[in-house]
Amino acid sequence: MISLRDACKSYRAGHERRLILDHVTLDLPSGRSIGIFGANGAGKSTLVRLIAGVEPLDRGRLIRTHRVSFPLGFGGTFHPHLTGRENIRFLARIYGANEAETLDYVERFAELGSYFRAPLETYSSGMQARLAFGACLAIRFDLYLIDEVTAVGDARFRRKCLEAFEARAAQSDVIIVSHDETTLRAWCDMGAVLHGGQLELYEHLDDAFARHRALLLGAAPLAPTP
Repeated sequence: MISLRDACKSYRAGHERRLILDHVTLDLPSGRSIGIFGANGAGKSTLVRLIAGVEPLDRGRLIRTHRVSFPLGFGGTFHPHLTGRENIRFLARIYGANEAETLDYVERFAELGSYFRAPLETYSSGMQARLAFGACLAIRFDLYLIDEVTAVGDARFRRKCLEAFEARAAQSDVIIVSHDETTLRAWCDMGAVLHGGQLELYEHLDDAFARHRALLLGAAPLAPTP
């Protein structure tokens, strides 16, 4: 379970301060996969980084009872001056995974060839995505965080990623930020809507979709899950 207790987060955007979480107290339950909805700039990616522990709250508490992944799709996961191999070794140590097994899995899965021993700054965005996907699959997590992951590689490699991730998701929870309705419907059975500094949880994904659309259109809101 992920628990927010009087959680506050904001950041400066130009001359303004943008509010992400405004004294939010909420539990994101275990055993569910949750799609996060919100308008552009609402703070969805920031929320994912907060859950991962990449960023701190300004105030309040965020309690993790899960083994939580780094955000897949977050560009700050890797150090650009380290090689792919060095980055994976570092991640394995952070998460207490078997170093040799993790390195072997990622090298085979990502299919980067000699680039696995080259600095990340020499990688294309697609190569970095392959490395990140391999790392996320190599280390077992109770909760996987996904932030707007786009298609990775050719059709064969995308199918390989999908099959591998389906095996992980069958035993773990997932929190996904995506503007793609098909992706959210494929992976999520619950929804949450982030807007105006509040995070609203909905038992049914369709209700979260409806609430999100209503907010975009300025219509009357639905009631969130108690």
